[in-house]
Amino acid sequence: MVVAAIKTVIFGAYGMLGHDLAAVYPGAVLHGHELDITDERAVSASIRDLSPDLVINAAAYTDVDGCEDNRDLAFAVNGEALAYIASACSEAGATLVHYSTDYVFDGSKTEYIESDTPNPVNVYGASKLLGEQNIAKNTDNYRIIRTSWLFGRHGKNFVETMLYLSKQMDQVRVVNDQVGRPTYTVDLAWKTPEIVSLEPGIYHVTNDGVCSWYEFARAIISNVVPCSSAEFPRKAKRPAYSVLTNTKTTPLRHWSEALSDYLNVKGESQ
Repeated sequence: MVVAAIKTVIFGAYGMLGHDLAAVYPGAVLHGHELDITDERAVSASIRDLSPDLVINAAAYTDVDGCEDNRDLAFAVNGEALAYIASACSEAGATLVHYSTDYVFDGSKTEYIESDTPNPVNVYGASKLLGEQNIAKNTDNYRIIRTSWLFGRHGKNFVETMLYLSKQMDQVRVVNDQVGRPTYTVDLAWKTPEIVSLEPGIYHVTNDGVCSWYEFARAIISNVVPCSSAEFPRKAKRPAYSVLTNTKTTPLRHWSEALSDYLNVKGESQ
């Protein structure tokens, strides 16, 4: 099933999530790197010229550690650009869908609902929170979809990294003290039209089930061993718990079922 034809624009259309959104919205105008979302004039012109009903932003700077080194770029792409997109959507009368992250939270709770107060602990999370705030300031007709731990067929992701490292190393160390919800981009993309049909606001959308990165890895490869975050230091601090709880819609299927589908498509089933 595909969505009935409405005028749709997808930014970040050639990324991991964008590829799957393009399948859901086959008539959409697709923008990738050729359109710089930090260019206010270009963004405004692209939305004004088409006068779309729906604008979906799947463009983001998602390198969490890279954001620590490239703070200005992170805030420009993930934060300031959303003011431009939201303003243009408001002028065009378009609904805006934007994808945010579990990393807007600090991990001090074991789970987070949509109304919980964000408190990011790294630059990536702070830049994504600025994007959320800029959307709310510039348009009333928005759907912010917070999601987490994305994996999909069209981009670099944790599953691909595990499969690669498993073939290169005798043992792969993965942290067992960071907990969240893996999310398959195919499932997230197909859930998006339902979110569009709901009231404006913030929605948490992930696959069902909770796990640590180690438990996730163990479902992908056999030669994985647990370690602590202290044993595997990274430039950006990660929240210990970033479990997004969905209180507004029906849940997606369990992440393990989605992972099985993904691995079967790749011919990598365990």
